Amino acid sequence: MSNNLETTALLCDFGSTYTKLTVVDLDKEAIVAKTRVPTSIDTHLEDGLNAGEEELRRQGVDRIDARLACSSAAGGLKMAVSGLMPELTVEAATRAALGAGAKVWRVYSHELTPSDVHELNESPPDIFLLTGGTDGGNKANILSNARILKSLLKRSFPIVVAGNRVASAEISEILSDFSPVICENVMPRLGVLQVDAVQQAIRHVFLTHIVNAKGLDDVAATLSAPLIPTPSAVLEGVSLLSKGHGESAGLGDLMAVDVGGATTDVYSIGSGLPSEANITQRGLPEPFAKRTVEGDIGMRHSCRGIVKVAGEEAVLSRTGLTDLELEAGLDKREENAGWLAESDKDKRLDDSLAYFALKTALKRHAGQLETAYTPFGKTFIQTGKDLRPFSRMVLTGGPLVALDDAPALVGEALADRDQYLLPLAPRVLVDHNYVLSALGLLATWRPDVALRMILKELSHE
Repeated sequence: MSNNLETTALLCDFGSTYTKLTVVDLDKEAIVAKTRVPTSIDTHLEDGLNAGEEELRRQGVDRIDARLACSSAAGGLKMAVSGLMPELTVEAATRAALGAGAKVWRVYSHELTPSDVHELNESPPDIFLLTGGTDGGNKANILSNARILKSLLKRSFPIVVAGNRVASAEISEILSDFSPVICENVMPRLGVLQVDAVQQAIRHVFLTHIVNAKGLDDVAATLSAPLIPTPSAVLEGVSLLSKGHGESAGLGDLMAVDVGGATTDVYSIGSGLPSEANITQRGLPEPFAKRTVEGDIGMRHSCRGIVKVAGEEAVLSRTGLTDLELEAGLDKREENAGWLAESDKDKRLDDSLAYFALKTALKRHAGQLETAYTPFGKTFIQTGKDLRPFSRMVLTGGPLVALDDAPALVGEALADRDQYLLPLAPRVLVDHNYVLSALGLLATWRPDVALRMILKELSHE
């Protein structure tokens, strides 16, 4: 069916806790129905979809012309990465995986050890990304790692290889039992990142292997576009908002923050290059569209991670809670990811956790500035992105959307900047209806409609 005959689209986001469904009228460029139902991981994810579609019919939706979907169910796309040097190929591999929408939960550098492979056997990743060496450079390391995987791995999972191309044929033979996907080197030369090919490979493996494993194979067969990880949908949405589409201008350099139950994701769209003549960039080039994931800070499963980073005294001071009240509040959040705060005390704790998560994640994402002294005087060294000129920040995720005064909280989080190159005075845009991931999903298929709808949604101040 051609696009001009398709007037309604169902946008599905299969999350670990809820399956969120949004119906869009493509002609009116409006959301006409929304619902969310518990994600049925214990049975089949399609069961949750069917229950959600039944609710949409009760809301008056009698026609669906196209379906698109993203998923972070069962923990999303979990990846392990391995490379040679932590600050070079390992960092390049990690950035490639994050940009593809993965959660990087195991990182290995230099040679893999038997205990490393034991970890992989005990808790296998969805995909293992094997890198190491520039093209024509060191190949001993990546070959050694391929051999130890072959000899000690007892669990089968997809392996993507993006290292020294000189070793590719031999690695393919060593790992033949795992049907490795060989793609271009993620770092063909020192200081040069080449992430497009490996990200395409990761998404292809996500479709062909992960979709079936997570009960989405039947759903995928009905879709109008490939199913993608949920973070990829958000990245598509914020990239479209920044860069625009066709003759429709975007908003320019911007950031987005999504505080979830288990992780906090931060996105920045823009070069982030040094903004002053006396600043020199050091380290790997930064991706124009960058995503970082803080797996230790989240509002439910990872709430204790926030307290650990912020310090218990700081949380108690901000909330006015006692030690026992804080402990009870954290227990509730850990034990039930879908729990919603109702009392004033619980709301104060949620607001404080959101503040500390936001503050921590922004600093971890931002570049830093160090002072250096040369024979010609004082100069500055920049690592990471300079976010100071970024003019807008989009907030999404339950706790940030629910804030009474989001701009004030952002201002407070940015005030304690130290050496971090954080935005100076961004305009805060709030995804009040929590539709950025859904419209980001639409951006992969109908970017023209998606851009206008995102702009409309974020203008509701």
